[in-house]
Amino acid sequence: MFAGFALGSTIESKTKGIWMWCVPHPIKPRHTLVLLDTEGLGDVDKGDSKNDAWIFCLAVLLSSTLVYNSRGTIDNTAVEKLHYVTELAEQIKIKSPTSGAAETDDDEAEDSQFVQFFPNFIWTVRDFSLQLELENKGQVTEDEYLDFALQLKKGFNKKDTNYNLPRQCIRNYFPFRKCFVFPFPTSQEKMIMIESLDERDIFPKFLFATQRFCDYVFDTSRVKTVKGGYKITGRRFGHLVQTYVETISSGKVPCLENAVVAMARIENEAAVQEGLKLYQSEMEQVKKMFPVSLNEISAEHQKISDMASSEFMKRSFKDEEGEYFKKLAEAVDKHYADLIGQNLKASVEKCKQILADLNKDMNLHVQQGDYAKSGGYQVYCTDRENLITEYHRKPNKGTQAEEVLESFLCEKSVEAKLILQTDEQLTEREKQLQEEKEQQVLLEQQYKVEHEKKKELEQLMKEEKVSNQQRLQQLEKKFEDEKHQQEQELNIAMESKLAEQRDLIQKGFDEKAKLLGLEIEQLKKEKLKDNPSGGVFKDYIMPLVDTAKDVFSTVLQYKILKKQFAR
Repeated sequence: MFAGFALGSTIESKTKGIWMWCVPHPIKPRHTLVLLDTEGLGDVDKGDSKNDAWIFCLAVLLSSTLVYNSRGTIDNTAVEKLHYVTELAEQIKIKSPTSGAAETDDDEAEDSQFVQFFPNFIWTVRDFSLQLELENKGQVTEDEYLDFALQLKKGFNKKDTNYNLPRQCIRNYFPFRKCFVFPFPTSQEKMIMIESLDERDIFPKFLFATQRFCDYVFDTSRVKTVKGGYKITGRRFGHLVQTYVETISSGKVPCLENAVVAMARIENEAAVQEGLKLYQSEMEQVKKMFPVSLNEISAEHQKISDMASSEFMKRSFKDEEGEYFKKLAEAVDKHYADLIGQNLKASVEKCKQILADLNKDMNLHVQQGDYAKSGGYQVYCTDRENLITEYHRKPNKGTQAEEVLESFLCEKSVEAKLILQTDEQLTEREKQLQEEKEQQVLLEQQYKVEHEKKKELEQLMKEEKVSNQQRLQQLEKKFEDEKHQQEQELNIAMESKLAEQRDLIQKGFDEKAKLLGLEIEQLKKEKLKDNPSGGVFKDYIMPLVDTAKDVFSTVLQYKILKKQFAR
């Protein structure tokens, strides 16, 4: 069983590229801890700094906590080895590239936004053997040690600028910084066997430092999010990796916005299919009971359609125009219309069969001429009334019971008139009155059918209105959740920038603090842009309101189907 990443005990680098190890999170239920191990930067075996830069870039893009591992001490050489951080602005774009004069403005705006999407930063120092002390300060913490190593120089000459550049980038892009120092894990003789050593052979101070480090990572590492505050699931992580790797392999610069759009497209398409699959599966159980009343199929449709929408909402994100929700709604309603047609057909077939079975005896009497004699018409009417009464007693006839009965009575009316005309017991006046009565019965049945149709359509419209209102409520909640995620993202970024600004002011870097203030203002503008006063949800939801209106095509479809099956 694989128990983690190989350590290696030779001069040759063990890890090539990026390795991934997934385990259940030790302290957060229903979370997975994804550990990425990259090959060492500056691997002499490769001698390819461009490859190192992209490895570092990918690690930043995929992580919520980035651990940079160095040995011995954090000196100027160690900081300079992290020069890849100075290239991040060129290797990662927040938004899709624009053209013209706006490009410069976009680049400046992006500088203030990197902090929203970059991971927390932990610098770990292995084989640390020095005392954590500074001149004039005495004993210091690990974090103070890191802060000291990242202090800026106040000069403006080329040497000072080169010295400050990697430090300034680390401070700008990774405001959430932490440091851990690790003593030697064991004696020099045992280091070559480090991977197979028993815990008893490891120095207690190293075990203590390791436990502190693990506890901190487990407790403080956030769920990975992408632009917009969207949380990354296992599936989304796979899409994200594929998108970034394909972009880098093609020679292009990874764009956070494009990656999110690509990931959203894949996830939203899958969300539509999952929602539709759930709807079809659940409605299949209803189909087994066909024919059923309109009340029954409509109630199940509402309930299961709501379930399908909820299933869609769980997986979908960034469906800003409601394109994918509309796809689901249309697919669900199309399937519902098909089921209505199948239910109508099942009802027609069942009702016709019931009437055919009940009419067998009367047909036999007609064939034998039992009604073609004096007083036969009255006997015929009595038998017909008994048949209708028995038909009404039959349960579960579905929605077409009255329409099929109407057609049946029309056919019987022709038969009844022939029998009426041959009945010598009745006078011409009585025959005329009976014909009028026959006509009245048909008119009453037609009225009953029309009344039932009207009630059914009113019910459909009312229930669809409720169903669409529920859909809109789900969308509103989804919208508010996503806006809240974005607000949190911006608030975290602003808090980190403000903390960095205060630190710069305290240490006398007023000019740099002023520049940082411009970035903070840019973040504030971004927040106002994403949260204007009023009208946000209305603008977002209007296409979906139109979708809800389109759903009334189900009512139109029902009218068409009713006409077809009434013939």
